[in-house]
Amino acid sequence: MYDEGTTLAAHGTISATTAESTEEATVARTTTDSDTPDTPPPVDTTTAAGIAAAVQNGSLSPEETVVAALDRIRARDRKLNAFSRVREDAARAEARELAGRADLDMLPLAGVPIAVKNNIGVAGEATLAGSEATATTGAAVDHPVVERLRAAGAVVVGLTAMPEFGLWGVTDQPGGITRSPWNARYSAGGSSGGSAAAVGSGMVTIAHGNDGLGSVRIPAACCGVVGLKPGRALVPSEVGVDSWGGMTENGVLATTVADAALMLSVLADRSALADLETPPTLRIGLATGAPMSLIRVDSAWTAAADKAAATASQAGHILGVSELPYQGVSFALALRWLANAAREAAAVPNPERLQRRTRMHIALGRVVLKSGLLRTSQVDRIEARLLDYFERYDVVITPTLATVPPRARRWHSRPWLTNVLANVKFSPFTPLWNLVGWPALSIPMGVHPRTGTPVAAQLAGPPGSESTLLRLAAQIEAAHPWQRIAP
Repeated sequence: MYDEGTTLAAHGTISATTAESTEEATVARTTTDSDTPDTPPPVDTTTAAGIAAAVQNGSLSPEETVVAALDRIRARDRKLNAFSRVREDAARAEARELAGRADLDMLPLAGVPIAVKNNIGVAGEATLAGSEATATTGAAVDHPVVERLRAAGAVVVGLTAMPEFGLWGVTDQPGGITRSPWNARYSAGGSSGGSAAAVGSGMVTIAHGNDGLGSVRIPAACCGVVGLKPGRALVPSEVGVDSWGGMTENGVLATTVADAALMLSVLADRSALADLETPPTLRIGLATGAPMSLIRVDSAWTAAADKAAATASQAGHILGVSELPYQGVSFALALRWLANAAREAAAVPNPERLQRRTRMHIALGRVVLKSGLLRTSQVDRIEARLLDYFERYDVVITPTLATVPPRARRWHSRPWLTNVLANVKFSPFTPLWNLVGWPALSIPMGVHPRTGTPVAAQLAGPPGSESTLLRLAAQIEAAHPWQRIAP
């Protein structure tokens, strides 16, 4: 049995754990033969962009990149529980088929192994959504997001773990607890915790996640990677255009801002989003105050936001300290967290198998739906105050989280209220941007001095500001590059 006190062994970046990994051998070949005029120069295979370049120029084959990723998953996932299913045979077959494409050298994600959160359709695969109760049979077709990734040359090597119904900010199931690769005593976050752990440990360079209350940014912060939630309707949502009441968007987890921008450009079918040229001078608000009066923000998380803001200021942007207008946000969010679960429970194949905490959440949601307390005017007022705020600022920087992640425990067996309090206590900053449907991303900004888990800053902006956020994040990364893979 895995000991919660055991830390992960040190490992390299994206290369497999053995010295003879396919990628290392290939890079060695190109280095040795570099004096040959027709031999392409060595490329960085620790990023998605680097892997794609290597496949495009012929120094790596899609099957080599996929085999190397499967080797890493086999070596590392036993301790992390990032994957609910690894597609060994299917991924190899798809890589071989990809190699025969005539346009391989033009594909933006050529041969890049990718992980997909297990709540959207991957053709032929069961969609579990974190539980036997929510499981459906093999999908007939790919979700549009998966279709776009595959069309761009990516190969789905596995489906990642998530909490039941995607309701919770930590990822665990009866079959295993998903852990932060930085310190396995702590959760990888949720609900895209498996995807974040897969990227943060170097099993894959990029992964899909979706975000309804922070479910991409929360685990990104817990696992030390970049996590981006695009604004509403830029990327096809989970189910139709009103997924989770319009609060959920499919997003990106990556180790670099450039990879996040590249993947977003594919998901949104807008190649210009991959362009990370220097942004114009921005007006940036720094808002580190807690969204709720009873929440205490750990000083290390405040320092992460301060560091990101100071770096932006040093790059020439105009910085102001100004708290966000959080009035009414907590009430509106609480109602929707409950009500959205109750609405979507009707589609659960086996509701009697739901976990106790989920059944309680759904029951309370039904009360909310009957009460008439849900009103669109609640969100309209919040968005109006935000629009006033952004008359003065182009971007706001906050801490991504308020405290270190919860301990890696069997949260699914604990009472509903215990789960709710734990979620609210450590992640009060992320849900606002889901409520209004605006873009936000999380970037690593160091390591907590007590736990050794990452700390992170959140960048958010008005509708259509995805490119601005990514370009600013790239500037911050260039000035203060982070350790991209957990030690």
